[in-house]
This record gives sequence, structure tokens and C-alpha cells, in this order.
Amino acid sequence: MRGNDGMLPEEFDLLVLGLGKTGLAVAEWAADHLGGRVRSACLYGGAKAAPSDRTRALEERGVRCVLGTEEVEGAFDVCVASPGISEFSDFFASARAHASEIMGEPEFAYRLSPDRWIAVTGTNGKTTTTSLVDHILNASGMPSHAVGNIGSVPTAAVDAREPGSWFSAELSSYQLACSSLLHPRVSVLLNITPDHLAWHRSLEAYAAAKRRIFARQEPGDLVIVCVEDAGSAAALDEARATGAAVCELSHEDTFADCAAFVEDGVLTCRLRGAEMELVRTDELCIAGAHNELNALAAAAAALWVGAPLSAVRRALTTFQPLEHRIEPVAVIDGVRYVNDSKATNTDAVEKALTAFPSEPVVLLLGGSDKGTPLEAFAERVAASTVRAVICFGDARARLLAALEGPADRSGVELMEAADLAAAVSAAHGCARPGDVVLLSPACASFDEFSGFEERGRRFKELVADLAARG
Repeated sequence: MRGNDGMLPEEFDLLVLGLGKTGLAVAEWAADHLGGRVRSACLYGGAKAAPSDRTRALEERGVRCVLGTEEVEGAFDVCVASPGISEFSDFFASARAHASEIMGEPEFAYRLSPDRWIAVTGTNGKTTTTSLVDHILNASGMPSHAVGNIGSVPTAAVDAREPGSWFSAELSSYQLACSSLLHPRVSVLLNITPDHLAWHRSLEAYAAAKRRIFARQEPGDLVIVCVEDAGSAAALDEARATGAAVCELSHEDTFADCAAFVEDGVLTCRLRGAEMELVRTDELCIAGAHNELNALAAAAAALWVGAPLSAVRRALTTFQPLEHRIEPVAVIDGVRYVNDSKATNTDAVEKALTAFPSEPVVLLLGGSDKGTPLEAFAERVAASTVRAVICFGDARARLLAALEGPADRSGVELMEAADLAAAVSAAHGCARPGDVVLLSPACASFDEFSGFEERGRRFKELVADLAARG
């Protein structure tokens, strides 16, 4: 254990909040350990929770399930709160009043298994970067498990974790907000732009949650901070105060002792006094300036923990685009269709557009409105290679209003569609050979879909229908 005492009691009464993927995974872990580490376990599902096969199975295994209320009763040593439950909510407050300690799930998993964590956060890019870290480590013969916000709940992976393996963890602001002892060997802070403000109540609270990723680091550790992004660059002094080495991530060489940058089209890292050329940017299978930074961050993290340079180089060139993240879908009549459904905020769309520096783009924007400011975003879209924008869904009126002036000045064509299907049809009608039709919505998806994944898969189905029609 690295410098942290009293991680968890030898035996404890456990409270779990939330009936989603995280809460159920922690409750099932608790069921496995009842009569041993866990004296008792109680799952509170929330006001709208209803019994299910999963809750009935947990009850049969000894986990008490309380559904239909957010008024917690009883006394608990440890409470693990699911990421969807805001620390400012009445549900969270009720749980805190009945537990000696309350924490997020990655914090709980870390206390169960504290060695060899690499943690990644940021408003955008964290899934790709975490996947890259995991890919590089495994390709280097260093067993790794991708956990956290990326899909696999860390607690569910703890018991089967082999000695010497790494956890490559994608951590959201929700998951970091209640961390206190979490201590990764390497942390990555990619960017901080306004998002999830309803949960955190303010941009400062959101940024503070992100910065908790390196709060417990110490000499011998590495913090990777993207200095191109103003939000993350503002954390540099705080990162340096930990005593950990700080790697400045940027397209330009900042000439810091520890840096990751692009030099004459080559990804380059300077770590522990050694400068290493990695691969050319055009050897990457993932497109866009932001993905060059993601690749640099992942490579620096892997190199720091001992991955061989030759293996890092090979792994960088074999990593493929993830689903819903600038994902190539099809080429129809000379038009490329690309799925970037994961771009649920304006910053992500701006980054995606860097992947098409010379190709005309027909951009599909819309969905469920997050209420973020659009004025600067509209100017940047109009100044890019975008030649047409199709605004769809609940957010279309506000998007159109923001884009109208900038689009008029730059000659960008604006169109409106009721939903995604209508938007794809309109894009097909206006796209020309050599264009890119890019779904990069800048909005959540809940006006029409259950999440960005369903939206992206529906986009691919619609494109496949176009292709089948010839």
C-alpha cells in the first residue's frame, strides 16, 4: 500500500446509493463478501426505484434493498454513492448523515486494491486516452484493465485482478468529487470546459472535482497536464505542489523538463531527462489535433511506468478509432459519413472539426439542449471547413439563432430538421462528393434517445439504409 493507512475498516457495514450499473456492481461485490469483510450491506435505490430480478437476487443473497425512498435510516461505516447522485442532493445528504464516511465508487475500489492505478480525466478525450493507455500497456506485456467511466466498474474487477496488473481508469468529475485517498501512479488532466454544471452547481466545483485526480500524488509520480487548455493549465501550480513530476502536454514544446509535444510532425516525449521520438502524426489511425494530444498523454503515462519505447511506438500505430468518436461509417457517392455522437458539448465539436482541416463538412448539430453559451462556438464553426449545418432536435431553434449571423457572414448554409432521421436525409440531399457528413451534435441525446450510444448506432443504421438504396 503506497503511503495511505486506514484505507477501510477490517469489517464494515456498507450502504450503497443508486440502482444503476455502479450501485448494482458494488452491491453484488458486497454480497460476495458478506460474512467476511462486509458485516451487512444495504442498497438504497432512490425515490423512483422499483423491484427487479437484480434486486430480488441481491435480497436472496443477503443484501437489503430499500426502494422508493431517499430517506436513509440506520448506521453504516461506509457509504458508496453512485455517480448519478449529486453531492448536493437531499439523497446524498441523507446518506451522509447515516454513514461514518461517504465516497464514490472508484475511491472505494482504490481502497480495496490501491496499487498500480493510472487515472485519466477531462471534459473531453478521456475515454480515448484511457483506452490508449490500456492498449499500450497490454501491447507492452504489462497486463491492464480499463475501468471506471469507460464501462467496467472498478469494484467488480478487484477480486479477479492479477498481481502486478494495472488499472487504467477513466474518471469523471462525478466519480472524483468524493475522492480523498485515491492515489494514481500517473494522472492525466486533459481539459476543463463547462459541462455537468447542474450536478456540480458551479464551474469552480466542477474544476475542483477534476483536480482531485492528482491531490494525493507525491514525488515519484507523474501528473500530465494539457497546457493548451486554459482550464487544465490553471491547475499547474496545484499539480506541482504535490511534489510529483509534471509533464506539460501541448502541440508546441514548452521546454519544460518533462513535456509531451509534436516536433516536425512527430509525437515526442521528454521524461526523466530523456527525449524520445514516438511516431509521426500521420501514422495514427485516430484523426484530429485533439487525438494527437490524447496519444501523447497515453504514451507518456505508459513510458513513465516502464513500457518499452518500441512497444509504445507499435501500439500507437495499431490503435483504432472508438465507436462514436470520429468513427468512420461509410463512403456513399464520394461522401464520407462519420459518427461523433459522443461529442455532447461544444468543445468536443470544435476538437472534432480539427480532424477535417481541408475537407468541406456538413455538420449535424442538435439533440437535448444543455443550455451552454453558443456565441463563440458559432463563430468557430463558421470559421472552420464547415459549409453546411443541419440543426435538429429540441435544441435546433437555439442553435439556428446562434449560427445565423456568423453563417451569413461566412456563407455557411443553415438547415433545420425535426429529428436525427430527417437530419441525415437532409445531409444526404445536400452533400457533394468530397464532403464529410459529420454527426457531432454538441448536445445530449435525451430528447430522442437513451444516450449518445443509441444515437450513434441509429446514425449508422440510417447511413446503412442510404448505402443500401444506392
